[in-house]
Amino acid sequence: MSEPTSHATFASHSTRRRFFQRTAAAGVGFWVAGGVSLRASTSPNEQLQVGGIGVNGKGRSDVRNASRFGKIHALCDVDRVFLEQAGQAYKTDLLYTDFREMLDVLGDKLDVVTVSTPDHTHAVAAAKAMKLGKHVYCQKPLTHSIWEARQLGEIARAKNVVTQMGNQYTAFAPMREAAYRVRGGQLGNVREVHVWTNRPVWPQGEARPEAKPIPNELNWEAWLGPAPYRPYGEGYHTFKWRGWWDFGTGALGDMACHTCSLPFMALNMRDPVSVEAETSGHNHDSYPVKSKIKFEFPALGSRSAFTLFWYDGSNLPPAEVTAPFVAGDASKKLNASGCVMIGDKAMLYAAGDYAEAGIEYLDAAGKPGVELLASDYPQPVAAPELGHVQEFYEAIHDRSKKAVSNFPDYAGPLTETILLGNLAVWKQGRVEWDAKTMTPSDPALAKIVRREYRYGYEI
Repeated sequence: MSEPTSHATFASHSTRRRFFQRTAAAGVGFWVAGGVSLRASTSPNEQLQVGGIGVNGKGRSDVRNASRFGKIHALCDVDRVFLEQAGQAYKTDLLYTDFREMLDVLGDKLDVVTVSTPDHTHAVAAAKAMKLGKHVYCQKPLTHSIWEARQLGEIARAKNVVTQMGNQYTAFAPMREAAYRVRGGQLGNVREVHVWTNRPVWPQGEARPEAKPIPNELNWEAWLGPAPYRPYGEGYHTFKWRGWWDFGTGALGDMACHTCSLPFMALNMRDPVSVEAETSGHNHDSYPVKSKIKFEFPALGSRSAFTLFWYDGSNLPPAEVTAPFVAGDASKKLNASGCVMIGDKAMLYAAGDYAEAGIEYLDAAGKPGVELLASDYPQPVAAPELGHVQEFYEAIHDRSKKAVSNFPDYAGPLTETILLGNLAVWKQGRVEWDAKTMTPSDPALAKIVRREYRYGYEI
C-alpha cells in the first residue's frame, strides 16, 4: 500500500528533498502488492544480503549487528528521519516506510530479514519474510499473540529457514550453565519459580492521549499495521506503545522473554494448564500498572509439576522466598529484577534481567555450600549479544547448527507460555488452558489468543 501523499513530507525541506531523491529509485509510492520470485539459495561463501525492518531503538543495534555478518541491502522504518539516518550510515538508497513494500519489491534480493518493530507488527513482518524463504531474526517478544507464536514456528519449519528471537542473554554462558545444572537435577525437583521485574518503566493504566496531527516524518498507516485504526496521539511512537493492548504486551511481554529464559531452558517451561492474575485494574485498552500472575505447569517427561509466579510493577515475591539470599547482609539488596528457583535439594537466585548480576545456590535449609557437579551446556560463541547473533548467522551458513532461540523449538513455545499470562490479566482472574488446541476456558478470551487483522496485514 502506497503511503498517503499528505504524510510524505519532512519538516526540513532539504532533508525531504534528499530523502525522495534517494527513495525514488527504491520505488516508494509505486508499490502494488504481489509476489516475487525467489532466487537460488545463497552459497555459504557469498555475502548475505540483509533487509532491516525497524532501525531505531533496538533496531539500531540489530541492524548494526547484522552488518557484521552481511551487507545491509535495504532498510525500512515508519519514521523517515530514522530511516534517512540509517540509509546514510549503511550507504543504501533502498529505503521504505512499509515492510510489505520492501519485501514485495526486493524479496528476491534479500537473504536475511531483521524485525525490530513494536510487538504488534512482529508476526506479520516475520511471517511474510519467511514465506518468501528469508531467514529471520526477530526481536522479543516474538509475537503479540499466542496464536501468532505457534504460527511462526510452523512457518519456519515448513520453509526450512533459520530463525532467532532477540532475547540476547540466552547466549550468556553463566545463564546456560545454571539452566543445565537445574536440568541435571542439582536443585532436585523444582516446585516453585518466582520471577520479578522493575517494569513497566512506561505509562500504563491511563486513558488514550488526545488526537494530534500526524507528524510529517511518520507513516502512521504503516505504524498501525495490523492493529485497529485509531487517531495518532502523543504516547505511541516511539516508545510508550508498550502499555497499550493493541500494540504492546505489557511488562510481562517486554521482559519475561529475558527473565524467564533461564527457567524455560531449565524446566522445559511449556504447556501450562492454568494461569491466574491479580492486577491493579485496567480498562482493556491500557495494561494495568502492576500485576501478579500464577502459572501452573503439570509434570512433563522427567519434569515435576511446578508453579511459576510473576511479579511486575512494584510487586515482589514474598520475603520468605528471597530472604535466604539477602537476609543478614546489610550491604546486600534484592535486585530490581530476578529469578528464584526452589527445589527439594537446593535453591537458585539469578539476579538481574538476564542473570547478569550473579547466580547463587543455597541448600534446602538456605545455607551456602551446595556441591555443584560438572555441567555440560551449549557454549556461546561470543559475549552475550554478539554471540546470540553469531549463532543465528552460523546456522545460516552451516545448517547442521541451530540457533538456540529459534522460533519452532524455543522462542515460539517460550512466547506462548509468557503471553498466556495476559489472558488472565485481561480477565483479571483464573483461566484454564488447553495448550494443544490453544483453547481457554473462557470463550471470550479467544480474541486475545488470536486477534483480528486489518485488511492487507493478515498472516
